[in-house]
Amino acid sequence: QVQLVESGGGLVQAGNSLRLSCAASGRASSRSTMGWFRQAPGKEREFVAAGTWGFGRTYYADSVKGRFTISSDNAKNTVYLQMNSLGPEDTAVYYCAASTRLMRTIAQAMGVAAYDYWGQGTQVTVSS
Repeated sequence: QVQLVESGGGLVQAGNSLRLSCAASGRASSRSTMGWFRQAPGKEREFVAAGTWGFGRTYYADSVKGRFTISSDNAKNTVYLQMNSLGPEDTAVYYCAASTRLMRTIAQAMGVAAYDYWGQGTQVTVSS
């Protein structure tokens, strides 16, 4: 079993930065791919970024490419999402997710159904 706990959300002004953290527990083999998704009110959950550390790949949604960076600290079993140049369109609940599968393409990494474990989410609000 894998447990994921997000932190780091909050209220920021447009143009500023936030770093989200996702503390993971459970077997590493159950966390072959780690991802971040977000869900704004009235919208479906959407892919933000993912990383397959054993495979050395990271994937990003076009809407965040160049602004967001996903990284991991294996010693701390923690995955981060550094978010820069935030805008009101980034306002959402951000979820950390883990998959037992090693995603080899962005198409695979983007699928909500591909992830087996989810955190409870952390709110990010960006004011204009």
